[in-house]
Amino acid sequence: MRKNKIILRKMKLNDLDAYYELTHPSRAYHQFNGPYFKKQTESELKVKLQEWRISFESGDLSFINNRMLIVDGVTDVLIGEVSWYWKSEETNWMEIGIVIFNDAYWGKGIGYVALQKWIDHLFAEFPELVRLGLTTWSGNKRMMQLSEKLGMKLEAVYRNARIVAAVYYDSISYGVLKPEWLERVE
Repeated sequence: MRKNKIILRKMKLNDLDAYYELTHPSRAYHQFNGPYFKKQTESELKVKLQEWRISFESGDLSFINNRMLIVDGVTDVLIGEVSWYWKSEETNWMEIGIVIFNDAYWGKGIGYVALQKWIDHLFAEFPELVRLGLTTWSGNKRMMQLSEKLGMKLEAVYRNARIVAAVYYDSISYGVLKPEWLERVE
């Protein structure tokens, strides 16, 4: 797959079956994507997707306003998802996230392309934004490397803040200011 064929797009009703398969609790990405949080069960996932299906059918798409799917622009195969939430709306600070659900696409630079597009999109869509943050954990070396490759600055290390498989890890926070992002050299 060519990285320039990666696109971000809104979720559609017909994505729900693939989304279920790719976000199933048995998928490998759960080992890296916040493994210290309570995991959603298969039945909870089914309930959530049924609620989303009802929302699609009623035309209430508010549940997808803070996310986009990462897809192959040629085949429309679902690869992952990017998201955002307000860390502090009062100070124009958002946190972003990314998940490559499909492990067949890991290590191919897709996260880098997708997050670049997502950050560009968010700074354009929300001109008031001052900063974007991304928080991971010290056991997710790829996400730390990706954050640094994108030019995000290491801003905080919360020591021994996460427990995974009975081992303590650090919570790691990165950030980028809007002027830094807009002035970066690619």
